[in-house]
Amino acid sequence: MQGTAIAAALVGFIAASAAAYASDAADMSAAANGFYSVYASFHPSDGIPDAKARAKLEPFLSPALDRLLIDGETAERHFASVTKKMSPPLIEGDLFTSNFEGATAYHVEACAAAGAAAHCPVTLGYRSNAKEDAKPVNWTDTIYLVRTANGWRVDDIAYGATWAFGNKGRLKDVLRDAIRDGNTVSQ
Repeated sequence: MQGTAIAAALVGFIAASAAAYASDAADMSAAANGFYSVYASFHPSDGIPDAKARAKLEPFLSPALDRLLIDGETAERHFASVTKKMSPPLIEGDLFTSNFEGATAYHVEACAAAGAAAHCPVTLGYRSNAKEDAKPVNWTDTIYLVRTANGWRVDDIAYGATWAFGNKGRLKDVLRDAIRDGNTVSQ
């Protein structure tokens, strides 16, 4: 009798765990897809998003990434003021993908979680409307998520393209470098 109760409890625990995992996987995918859906609405992205564009992204951003974007915009304004807009922006081109021109298509692959952190490979593509650039460019970046009090949120992106002129490293590092550069420039 006691063995039956233990077995029933174990089956109940496994079923609850499987349901929670399925829910978590769906929530991670929803956060990543929501982010890229908003991103696609203002393609092409160019540099650090302003407050209007950031407001659209904020429901999908971790507080840490949102803070870096706010600080990045502030540093960009400072840099433009000090250089009297005679220098190019701190970040040119698309910030959220490996490709300078951004992406015109995306597909979020299955996410993997470890505690309150997760990552999802994202297959991205770019196709120009120009006839001479008719061949699409495809690559995979990785989006990193964190579980917050408000659910899963985008916390970073690892640029995965291998060509010479794409973004390299991680989004948060690119933002930190721009903030440092923008705030240390002097007249």
